[in-house]
Amino acid sequence: MMQRKDYAINSLRPYINWLYFYHAWGLSGKPQAEKDKMRKEADRMLDVLDARYKTHAVFGVFDANSDGDDIIVGTVRMPMLRQQYVADASGPYLSLADFVRPLSSGVKDKVGAFATTVDTEMEHDYLKDDFKRMLVQTLADRLAEATAEVMHLEVRKTYWGYAPDENLSISELLREDFQGIRPAVGYPSMPDTSMNFLIDSLIDMKQIGIRLTESGAMKPHASVSGLMFAHPQAHYFDLGKIGEDQLRDYARRRGIPVELARRFLAARLQF
Repeated sequence: MMQRKDYAINSLRPYINWLYFYHAWGLSGKPQAEKDKMRKEADRMLDVLDARYKTHAVFGVFDANSDGDDIIVGTVRMPMLRQQYVADASGPYLSLADFVRPLSSGVKDKVGAFATTVDTEMEHDYLKDDFKRMLVQTLADRLAEATAEVMHLEVRKTYWGYAPDENLSISELLREDFQGIRPAVGYPSMPDTSMNFLIDSLIDMKQIGIRLTESGAMKPHASVSGLMFAHPQAHYFDLGKIGEDQLRDYARRRGIPVELARRFLAARLQF
């Protein structure tokens, strides 16, 4: 099952996490009056953007199983990384593969894959006005995230349907009080941006205007991609640093040269 959806910007406004917007503008910890002033500027710009642009999502829910530290999603094998160091040395040392039923069980599980983005033209507005250009860019980032929030809600309740009776407030949604997680590519539990090539092979990101660079980074920059897990105990974690042994094992499982894997994971290497 794969779906492509477009979203009106006004429909996403309740789902914008303004804390991250204020952080991007250096307003965290500043007086509320400064935040309110910036919010008014943002609301005016959202009115303009709503009349011109939309955001977009493509997603799918696929049969899946784990096989060691790999997740087999549909016909695509996705190698995951495992924590090597945790605060409590007794563990557990987590991998996203832990949240998927193992292949040895003989029972199929499900995993979702998704990408969200904004209209490409949005990032090229106001090139001669630094303030408005930055305002649009920071709003575009928030809108891509808000699109992922709404998309994930629809997946949980309808398309995947593992939580049909979920009834959370906006604040509860933004606190991620729902069952399941949607770890994004490039974030702490899945830091290798080249994983986007594997996700793209499942959902075809170009149908919503996303193109990938040689390293797997997404264009437009205001884009989010990742996987969706329904396991009741699934939660976010920071992979931390990885060692040479895991780097080599990961490269082998990805089928890429060690030096290429080293480049993709440079920020996560402990050596």
